[in-house]
Amino acid sequence: MGQLGSILPLILLVVVFYFLLIRPQRKRQQEAIKMQNSLAPGARVMTTTGLFGTVVAVDNDDVVLEVAPGIETRWVKAAIGRVVTPGDAPARDDSDDSTHDEPVERDGGQDSNSKQA
Repeated sequence: MGQLGSILPLILLVVVFYFLLIRPQRKRQQEAIKMQNSLAPGARVMTTTGLFGTVVAVDNDDVVLEVAPGIETRWVKAAIGRVVTPGDAPARDDSDDSTHDEPVERDGGQDSNSKQA
């Protein structure tokens, strides 16, 4: 009975690791594989490196992405991180850095000594 008491915490630790680490990771892997296998031309995707593109063609394990008009690159399906829906697109910041509320003084390339003269 004493040996069971010393092995029980180890068994409990293995069970906790399974439910907290191993099981969620497997679920994410299965979802990623399902998403990669369901890719179709016209889908907007983001690669694992952060490159956005549109799927042009899908071969066995390859995907051809159009990253700019007329620019196509070939990627492995496993490199596709997620499918981007229009709501997932990052919001653009339309503020222009060249417009300020305060006027900017410019000396026209003159040093301070020539201004006094």
